[in-house]
Amino acid sequence: MSDRRIQSIVFVALFTALTVIGTMIKIPLPTGAFVHLGNAVLLLAVLLLGYVKGSLAGGLGFAIFDLLNGYATEAPYFILESFIVGAFAYGTFLLFKKRPSAIWQLVIIGLVTGLAKLAMTQIKNTVMLWYLGSSWNGAWAAAVLKLPATVINVTVTILIVALAYFPLKAAIQRVTAKGIH
Repeated sequence: MSDRRIQSIVFVALFTALTVIGTMIKIPLPTGAFVHLGNAVLLLAVLLLGYVKGSLAGGLGFAIFDLLNGYATEAPYFILESFIVGAFAYGTFLLFKKRPSAIWQLVIIGLVTGLAKLAMTQIKNTVMLWYLGSSWNGAWAAAVLKLPATVINVTVTILIVALAYFPLKAAIQRVTAKGIH
């Protein structure tokens, strides 16, 4: 196995573990939801490792967290969501030719990613509530009431990514000598 392939596996494993840990660092909200750092790790993974590896790392990290914390039924959803949200992140990253050079560019990437996360959360919560017996309109309205936690998570994600991306990118480039894309 080549050194480059081993590095890729190690970085995916590292970001998977960081996603689990980031999701475990949580602040509970009165709604039963919680603010956590896992979304920031997912976005950093996509930006630093690429779409497939980053989304895989984030999705596996969320799934492992779910399996360890009593949310096993949600684990497959969060793998899927990581790839969908990751696609929005990477698509926006491509607008900057995979080389954002300013914090405002990272904020734009974070905002687009955050909008995708908000949409996915609204759809998931609406479908779950509808499946459990609510009317479609009632499920939609109840799901909207759960969005403030996601808005807070998105805001925290944008802040962390804006502060951490450039130092992490430089560190990864030093370790790999060429980067890992």
